[in-house]
Amino acid sequence: MAPKKKPASKRVAKKAQAPAPRTKVIKPRLRYEPGRLIDGEEALAEATQGLRALDADLVGRLIEIGGPTPLRLREPGFAGLASIIVSQQVSVASARAIFGRLETRLAPLDAQTLLAADDDALRAIGLSMPKMRALRALARAVALDGLDLGALGAMDAADAHRALVAVSGIGPWTADIFLLFCLGHPDAFPAGDIALQEAARLALELDVRPDARRLEAIAERWRPWRGVAARMLWAYYRQAKQRSGMALANASG
Repeated sequence: MAPKKKPASKRVAKKAQAPAPRTKVIKPRLRYEPGRLIDGEEALAEATQGLRALDADLVGRLIEIGGPTPLRLREPGFAGLASIIVSQQVSVASARAIFGRLETRLAPLDAQTLLAADDDALRAIGLSMPKMRALRALARAVALDGLDLGALGAMDAADAHRALVAVSGIGPWTADIFLLFCLGHPDAFPAGDIALQEAARLALELDVRPDARRLEAIAERWRPWRGVAARMLWAYYRQAKQRSGMALANASG
């Protein structure tokens, strides 16, 4: 008889051990306590000195071409933000006319008055449906959800920005222009503004115009006085374009 074959030994396959999950380290974002609000010429001069201490070469170059830093304050509060919303994508003359009617027919122009107005009233003023929706969303946020527009000036610029863009219809540019010119936030910086990007390209002698992300990175060196840098860059851009004979784009609406 043929000898019986021994059963083949069963091999137990070892499962490859998955590598231990790596802990994702999130670096905390640096936070900056905003300084004094830029609400007048004295505060602007103080903020300019703060920026000069951070980047004296840039400040000297910008002032040499752009001249004295303009203050350019707008009306604060709900009415100020409503004015910026109204002015989007229309001519300066049209924006002034529409906002003038808005202030006259919905006096006093505040969140409660806006919420009480019906579509026909707002349409007769000259508002488009998207702007009506944006204004109503803002009014609800202020009147019903507790958005304190005045308190944004004391917040870190990024936090204040996020609080505004959380309102439907308010985009990054609108939020930053409100913080910069209506509240006088010293560190607001609309990095997505095309004229600001082009001004940075010219002033810093960059090969290409920086996009919003790159300009944000560049502007880190100017914290917490980026609002002053923005004013200076716009003034520089105006004068640089006039000197070169090129058409001047609308820098800040």
